[in-house]
Amino acid sequence: MTSDRPAPDASASVFATVASPPALPQEDLAALRAAVAALERSSLAGRLSSMAGTPLELLGRALPSVAREMVSAAVSRALKVALRVALTTLPRGESGPRSGRSHTVLAAMSGAAGGALGLATLPLELPVSTTLLLRAIADEARREGEDLSDPEAALACLQVFALGSRTEADDLASSGYFAVRGALAKTVTEAARLAAGKGLADRSAPALVRLTAQIASRFGVAVSQKVAAGAVPVIGALGGAAVNVAFTDHFRRLARAHFTVRRLERRYGAEPVRALYEEIRTARAPELSHGTRPEA
Repeated sequence: MTSDRPAPDASASVFATVASPPALPQEDLAALRAAVAALERSSLAGRLSSMAGTPLELLGRALPSVAREMVSAAVSRALKVALRVALTTLPRGESGPRSGRSHTVLAAMSGAAGGALGLATLPLELPVSTTLLLRAIADEARREGEDLSDPEAALACLQVFALGSRTEADDLASSGYFAVRGALAKTVTEAARLAAGKGLADRSAPALVRLTAQIASRFGVAVSQKVAAGAVPVIGALGGAAVNVAFTDHFRRLARAHFTVRRLERRYGAEPVRALYEEIRTARAPELSHGTRPEA
C-alpha cells in the first residue's frame, strides 16, 4: 500500500552542509560566507602591521605598564559613554545611503588631533572616536534591518567592539564569533531588560557594569594595537588620522558582517544559520587561521 505522505524534502538538510544551497538564495549564502571571513579573521593588527612593517600585536603586549593602565582607563570611560549613546541618542528608523565616508573623515580628524598631542590625549580622544565609531556601526545595523529603538538591537551595536580581537586567554575555539556572542548573551539580555524598564536611571546596575567590563577586555586589545601603531615612527609620520581611519574601517566591516548574520537569523532561524556558519568556518579553517584577510 502506497502512502500519501510526501517524500522527505531534500532541501530540509540545506543547513547541514555548505554545499547544499537550494533553500538559501545565492545572494544570502555569499553574504554569509563574506561575514565568516570578516568575523573569523581580524584584519586590524595585520593592516596596522603592514603600515608599520612591524608585528603590532607583539608591540601592544609590550606597552609600558603606565600606558597599559592609561589604555584600560580610557577604554572603560569610552565604553560607558558609548553605552549611554547606544541606549539614548542613536538615530532610530531607517538609514539612508551608507555614510561610512563621513564617519571616516570625522574619525580621521579626531585621530589627527590625538596624534598631534600623543598618548596623554587618549582619555579625551578615545570617547570621541568611539562614539563616532558607534554611529558608523549603527548605520550598518539599520541597513541590515535592525530597529534601534529596541534596546537589544542597540546593545548589539555595542557588541561589535568585542569582535575581532582576542585576549591572551583565548584559543581559536573560544574566540570565534559565536563563542564571543554566547559569552555576552546573558549579560546583553539582562542589560536590555533593564534598559527597557528603567532606561539608564541606574548606570551602576550590575548587568550594565558587567557588560561594559566584558566588552572592554576585548576592545582594549584593539585600542592597545592602535596605541602601539602610533608609537611606531613610520606611522607616527603619517599621523593619528591614518591609524583612526584603519581602526574605524576595521570595526565598520565587523559591524556589517555581524548584522548580516543577525539579518539571516531573523529570516531563516538562529540555529540553521549558526549551523551553516560553522560549516563554512570549518571548511575555511586553514585559510582563516593564517595571516590577515585581504581588505575588500
